[in-house]
Amino acid sequence: IIVCLIRTYCKTMYFLLQTQLLPVIRKGQLEAVDMYTGDRYTQHSTGVRDGADGFKEFFMGFLKRTKIRDIQIIRGIEDDNYVFVHAYQDIDNGVAKWITTDLFDMDSEDKTVEHWDSIAAYKAPSETASGNDMVLGNFELKDLDKTEENKALIRNYIVDVFQNGNLNYLNKYISTEGLIQHNPLIDNGVDAFSEYITEHKVYYNFVFNVIGQGDHVVSLSKVTIDRKEHCVFDIYRMKNGKIVEHWDNIEEISPREEWVNTGKF
Repeated sequence: IIVCLIRTYCKTMYFLLQTQLLPVIRKGQLEAVDMYTGDRYTQHSTGVRDGADGFKEFFMGFLKRTKIRDIQIIRGIEDDNYVFVHAYQDIDNGVAKWITTDLFDMDSEDKTVEHWDSIAAYKAPSETASGNDMVLGNFELKDLDKTEENKALIRNYIVDVFQNGNLNYLNKYISTEGLIQHNPLIDNGVDAFSEYITEHKVYYNFVFNVIGQGDHVVSLSKVTIDRKEHCVFDIYRMKNGKIVEHWDNIEEISPREEWVNTGKF
């Protein structure tokens, strides 16, 4: 959540985001909240109230609890009025390490008016099933003329595989060259992915949004895993109309009585 102040600028000046705005957030300069927030700010991080004041309230508490905030933006994707950011956070020199995924809806002045996120504990490559890092990997936006084609493919993939349960369709959508997997619990390849889906009874209740930029596509979904509801961001890298690499960020949805806003979606 601490990266949510900086998303709007990603849309027009990614380099400046990395070199100037991140240090502002690390230093806790709360005036940035009003600078990058629109007339409304609808919040879906369930522990944060709506509005700029709700975020400042949360962030002030965070500043009191932490001293060193190393935030690294790994990849950013822009699609019309939406901006997505995939980030790594190291808090107080390793006391806590997180992967955060944030989606922002922007107004006509490139200010944030709505925010969705998920957060999960970071595991080092030595702790993952594939040996791959949870957040690193290929990120060079290619095939910009194929954005809509790739988004449509991912929509069909989720319906066929995760909603209709046609696991035999995995090879239709995933490259025969293999699948590079960044989910920490799943090994590389189609077979390991199929086994995980089956064992943990993964079902996509609904897909809230699908955005993309060239060969990268991001979906935001409500997903049942082991009979528990989760907020899931999936990030796909496509090549020649097939999925070749996959990241995700999965957060279990907290009980309704703990929310201070309308919820994750």
